Amino acid sequence: MTETTQRLFKAQPESVGLAREFAMDALAGWGLPHRAEDIRLCVSELATNALVHGTLDDHGFLVRLDADEEEVRLELHDSRRQHPAARQAADTDLSGRGLTLVSVLSDGWGVQDADTPFGKIVWSCFKAAGGTAS
Repeated sequence: MTETTQRLFKAQPESVGLAREFAMDALAGWGLPHRAEDIRLCVSELATNALVHGTLDDHGFLVRLDADEEEVRLELHDSRRQHPAARQAADTDLSGRGLTLVSVLSDGWGVQDADTPFGKIVWSCFKAAGGTAS
């Protein structure tokens, strides 16, 4: 079994919730409840980062999910080349913990330049039950 789905979202705040729903619907449709809450949280964090830091004016972001017997791979494509990095947020900071959460909840994550003149892909992988993440 190999499954793939993707959807483009507008650069607006309500798209974060729509991206979460999209991911949960895809996982449920594929019969993959394992790690669904971890994936949902990572979709939320990555979509929020794309909305706040990664999208150029009037550009949205793309959420892509790939699943097989071994893992689920989440990709978030946005329109800026600037690579994010996880950082240590202070207790009083109101933001800055998103990528730390992604690194804790996923079995691996990273950033790569998109195959377009602009943009990047932030990805994270989640082991399926009994699988191994790459």
